[in-house]
Amino acid sequence: MVEAQEQEEPLNEAKAGKILDTIYEKALNGIPMVSRSVDEIADDYLSHHDTPEAAARSLARWQVAKCGTSGFLSGLGGIITLPVTIPANIGSVMYVQMRMIAAIAKMGGYDVNSDQVQTMVYMCLTGSTIADIVKETGIQIGTKSLTAAIKKIPGAAFTKINQKIGFRFLTKFGEKGAINLGKLVPIAGGLIGGGVDVASTIVISRNAIRIFIEDETLDMSEPTEEETSDTEDTTVKATD
Repeated sequence: MVEAQEQEEPLNEAKAGKILDTIYEKALNGIPMVSRSVDEIADDYLSHHDTPEAAARSLARWQVAKCGTSGFLSGLGGIITLPVTIPANIGSVMYVQMRMIAAIAKMGGYDVNSDQVQTMVYMCLTGSTIADIVKETGIQIGTKSLTAAIKKIPGAAFTKINQKIGFRFLTKFGEKGAINLGKLVPIAGGLIGGGVDVASTIVISRNAIRIFIEDETLDMSEPTEEETSDTEDTTVKATD
């Protein structure tokens, strides 16, 4: 279970960025005896499929099916101390989805420890676009390709960008910077009957594949009937 500090603190850009950074680090390394690291997951799937795309789509189907399983999050285990109080289940959702994105990035040959890829993962998780970055930071990148755009961003700007992405994500449906928990849940992945909202996980996995495998732009449209049915017969494994 992902836990936050008991004493509630106001959310600001710095704390929002730290939330994403803390969960990202834990997602990369995994939780001992509970979930594997991103490297282990990527290597496992690549060894069982002929192409990175096939491996990524297989992981996505598994993650979507598993996230829809009632009570899955309660078995996550581990503790992440966050710089601001958010419900443990939301932190768990962010962990699961961020790890999936990072694993797909690894399958696509990206260095998940780089600042550029870390920001791309955050953009995929939150649905942020290149236009959002230009608007929030004033950095002109002049390209529609996310990968090419990220490469043009000065290294010193990533902390600021990540903070803004995190803050907009966590307060998207809040007022005056306050987290509106009832409205935050579906954005972060959602909880329906103890399981993670399948639809949002499908959208996130789709975008991870588009960005890190196909080098395409984000597609935030609702899941198609084909995408939804593609997960129905997936058998959920007992690990990760």
